[in-house]
This record gives sequence, C-alpha cells and structure tokens, in this order.
Amino acid sequence: MSSWCKQIPSLPLIPPHQVPSIPGPIEVSDEVRFYINTVVDTAEGQPFLIAGSGTLGWDQTAANLVEPGENALVLHSGYFGDSFTDWYDNYVPSLVPALMIFSSLETYGANVDQLKAKIGAAVSQEDIESALKSKKYKLLTFTHVDTSTAVLSNAKAIAETIALDGVCSVASEEIHMDTWDIDIILSASQKGLGTPPGLSILVASKRAMQVCTLTSSFPKLNLTPIGPGIQFQENPCNLVLRWLPIMKAYESGNAAYFATPPVNLIYAFHASLSKITKSAPSLADRYKLHREASQRVKEAATELGLKQLPLQPAFAANGMTALYYPEGLSAGDILPRLAKKGIVVAGGLHTEIKDKYFRIGHMGITAVEESRGDVDTVIKALKETLAEARATATYPSQQLARDQNNLNQFTNTVSARARL
Repeated sequence: MSSWCKQIPSLPLIPPHQVPSIPGPIEVSDEVRFYINTVVDTAEGQPFLIAGSGTLGWDQTAANLVEPGENALVLHSGYFGDSFTDWYDNYVPSLVPALMIFSSLETYGANVDQLKAKIGAAVSQEDIESALKSKKYKLLTFTHVDTSTAVLSNAKAIAETIALDGVCSVASEEIHMDTWDIDIILSASQKGLGTPPGLSILVASKRAMQVCTLTSSFPKLNLTPIGPGIQFQENPCNLVLRWLPIMKAYESGNAAYFATPPVNLIYAFHASLSKITKSAPSLADRYKLHREASQRVKEAATELGLKQLPLQPAFAANGMTALYYPEGLSAGDILPRLAKKGIVVAGGLHTEIKDKYFRIGHMGITAVEESRGDVDTVIKALKETLAEARATATYPSQQLARDQNNLNQFTNTVSARARL
C-alpha cells in the first residue's frame, strides 16, 4: 500500500438507514412539507419542490394562475420586477427562445400592467389601491426583496390575489402567509434557506390551488421562419393535475413519478429546515438577529460615508445591503480589495445604475450564528478597504501639492541667494 493511501483516514460507520435500490430515488420526507410551511407560517399551504432555480417559480405562477386575456398587475422595485412581465424580450434576446420565453406573464397571454417605483423605493400603497380600482386584476405579483436593489416591499399591506417572489426573503424576512392572505410564495433553496442552489420551492394557498384547477391554457412554442409564435392548448404543467399527485405521494411515502427529483438537494433542504425550525434560535429570534445584523452593517456603512440604495429605512431589506460607491471610487477600487481580505460581495445588477453600487449579503448563518463573527469581519474589511482605496485615489493630488510646495521652496531659495 502506498504511503499516500495510508494517509487516508478511515471513514466513520454509516448509521442504519434505508438503501434506495430503485432506478430513480423518489423518497422525500413528509417533514419537509411541515418545515417549509412553518417558515412561511401557513397551516394549509401546499408546497411544491421541483428541480430548478427560482426562475421556475415565475413559470409555475404564470402557467397556473392566469388565462389568456386576463389582467395581471406587477409591482416593480428593481430588476426582478421585469421577470414576471417579460423576461425574454427585455433581457435574453440572444438566448434560445424555447429555453427562456416561458418566464413571462405576457407570454402566457396575460394583459400586464406594471407599477414602477423610483429606484430605491417600493411601490406606494396609494398607487396600488388606485390601480386596483381602475380595473379588475386576476393576479398581483411583487418581489418581496428585490436582490438587485435590496428594496423590501410591505407584503403585509398588499391585499389581493397575490404572488410573492420570496427568493431573497424567505427565512430572513418575516412572512405570514395565512395572516397576510398571500396566495403564492415562490422561492429557491440557496439564500436564506441555506441550501445549495437547484431547488425551486413554491407554496400555494387553497385559493390558489382552486384557481389552478381552472387554468386550462398553456403556451406551446411554434417556431416559424418569421420568429416564435404562441398557440394555446391544454396545460400539461398544471400544478394540480401534474405535480400535486407527485407531492402527495412523496408526503405519504408512496412511489410516483413525473420527473426525477433532486434527492440530494431535498436531503440538504431537510437538514437546513430542521435547523431553522427546530433548533435555537427560534424562528422569531432568527428574524430579530437578521434585523440586528442588518442594522450593524448599515450603521457602519453610514459612518464610513456610504449611501444606501434604498431611499428610506422602511424600504431596506434585512438580509442584504446595497451601497453606492463613494465619489471618485468604482467597483475596481472596492471589490478586488474586499476579495483579497476574504470577503466576496456582488456588484450592481439594476440595469440603470449597475456600475454605481455593490451589494452585501448578511442572511442565514452569517446573521444568526454570531459566534462566527461574520458581520464583524465584513465591517472590518469594508473599513480597511475604503481607507486603502481612498488613500490611493487621493495620492496623485497629494503628491502634486507636495511637488508644488517643494518647487516653491526651491524658487524662494534661489531668489534669496540671487538677492545676496
């Protein structure tokens, strides 16, 4: 045996467990349903766990809650507000249409109106009420926390048949699905829920499930020489007809199949949900810790002279912070320096101002496990980075001042000697 092999430690014994010996594992614990419903605070919501990204949730919502010709209202507080409206036309015209065109209410035949807030703000309640009085809408959608702007919308105040995009808010912002009368919450596994990406998570209310049973149209892409066209036929992706039997089978421990589930992700998701819902701190305390971590980061940024993108504290998310670069500095001055200190943050995403700001995430264990010191580390690195960047940026003018002073001294000395 080689010396390299001898260095490999012996693996621990695996405790007794079920051994999946079927062609495609389908086991999904019933606890997952209970745990995710606990996180979004619903007694009767129906979860759907499907392999995919958060984008899949837009598809599920559009395909199952609107019919061609029905009205939908989209509240826009950043980049992701457009996703519900017309993702394909606005953002990915160079991609294969068949892959991306389905992420759109308009593609599914809805008549869509948008209410766009000023950058850094959420749509006002007055504007929402005015729009709802102007016509009858089948569906209202909004992004709870828009990842592009760190803007938090007031989910509690919005009352209508609504779909909440909670990709950046579930498990880091308070959500009370039943009390707030929310019909759809869509999310993804990789942010506040603390699981690797790849799992689309959607929870539907009873009312939403009833609407799903009535939805009969599904856009069929018909590629023609003059471009993509859309025809409507019976909906093969209806959540009730296609996916509900699968979810119910998972929950009861029976076998069912429509598409292979991401079993490894669901096990990871189960572990994360167990920690969120059953371990200390409690769910209420987790939200409190997120608020406290957010406040610390934002207060430190203010002390450093950084301006937040959200225009008011009420618009500021608790799981992330968006900050404008200081005057005279840019991404190249800040982000690489932070990375060298072990802090990876994201640049801007909002198309109108993407080069003017950056984003810091502080959700999940970063906020909840204070003993890790992650927030302190981020703040310290940010202070050091800004000091270094500002020193480098001001050096040329300082050097010019010193050179001018030396020149003046030299000139004065020459003049004095000439007088002698």
